[in-house]
Amino acid sequence: MQLLAGRTGGMKVTRMLKFSLLIVAGLAVLLYSFGWKPAKGATALPDPKVDESVVAAQGHETVVLAGGCFWGIQAVFEHVKGVAKATAGYSGGTVKNPEYEEVSSGTTGHAESVEVVYDPSKITFGQLLKIFFSVAHDPTELNYQGPDVGTQYRSAIFFETPEQERIAKAYVAQLTDAHAFSSPIVTQVEPFKAFYRAEDYHQDYAERNPENPYIMMNDRPKVANLKKEFPELYVSR
Repeated sequence: MQLLAGRTGGMKVTRMLKFSLLIVAGLAVLLYSFGWKPAKGATALPDPKVDESVVAAQGHETVVLAGGCFWGIQAVFEHVKGVAKATAGYSGGTVKNPEYEEVSSGTTGHAESVEVVYDPSKITFGQLLKIFFSVAHDPTELNYQGPDVGTQYRSAIFFETPEQERIAKAYVAQLTDAHAFSSPIVTQVEPFKAFYRAEDYHQDYAERNPENPYIMMNDRPKVANLKKEFPELYVSR
């Protein structure tokens, strides 16, 4: 599915990569004609009723988020005010130091994830979650995200502190009670165990490959929606 979606899988030979992207571009057009559409627009969501205290927060905090291909999640959070670093990687599984091909097989238990390091004096955890749910991915898609299918593309929040767990579960409950989405939220809220940085060629992929058909249809709209819906939190790179 990754090939059909326009994902290169880390081919190291330039000629093979270019040939693959030509095939992918054609397939993307074909898929579009059969109903594959670009990323959805932003979903208007309320502010979290439960959030962390900005006054009490000091230094940087970290959370790992999963919601489909990590290229798009990373691209979104790299443009968020208060985020010091967003790193693509793998989390939630049992295999140590997994490689991309292993995770893509769906046998490791890992999800493509992004480690978000943020300054809570500039942006709260609740605000990060609002962005995550409204523009970064669709939290109602179970074990897939757009054209990418498998448990490695599941929606998940890997919390690192009891406060993050409390805020995340409260916000999911709030959105559920408000019927913010037409379908149930399937985002898993799980304790963080480990994060493994993805290969170098995955880092900043959307930023470095803006004309890739997959990026154009799935990830660039997410960043555009962030800028439109959260102008006070958007920063350029």
